[in-house]
Amino acid sequence: MITDKNEISRLGKLYPIIISKYDPKWPKIFADEKELIKKSLGAGNIEKISHIGSTSVKGMPAKPTIDILLEVRSDMKNSDIVAKLTNMGYAFDPQPQNPPPHMMFMKGYGKEGFTGQAYHIHVRYKGDWDELYFRDYLEKHNDAAKEYASLKIRLKEKYEFNREAYTDGKTEFIRDIVKKARKEQK
Repeated sequence: MITDKNEISRLGKLYPIIISKYDPKWPKIFADEKELIKKSLGAGNIEKISHIGSTSVKGMPAKPTIDILLEVRSDMKNSDIVAKLTNMGYAFDPQPQNPPPHMMFMKGYGKEGFTGQAYHIHVRYKGDWDELYFRDYLEKHNDAAKEYASLKIRLKEKYEFNREAYTDGKTEFIRDIVKKARKEQK
């Protein structure tokens, strides 16, 4: 998490929060990238690849970033993951608060701003991940999806140039939905 105010301001100007109407191309963009990831890492090293985030929820306005949850086999070397994904053009973003295999990779960001389609890959071992509960709940509960869309638009208006504050502003809502989704699943 970035805490330096000058760095937050600089990054906010380079990569402002953009909320787009739902684009029916997003699932295809994900599917194409999924195939590239499988070819790069080798299908045998992958447990599951899931489209997560708002672009995965039909009809949801979203930042036009394709979020991907990549669950890898527990015997895959972290150095191989980093090498293979960086060879695909992804930048590795170390997450010291989340030790490997909780790794983050990004593509579509340049030194002067966005450089085309943005992707975030969240790498983990196979597990019971909140992101999947959140996505599935929003797909089933239109009222919650509308409430989340409204929250994101309000936060974008308030924090267009501060990604950290925008993300923090969604945290409580997301936690509440995940709690409801897990309870509903049981």
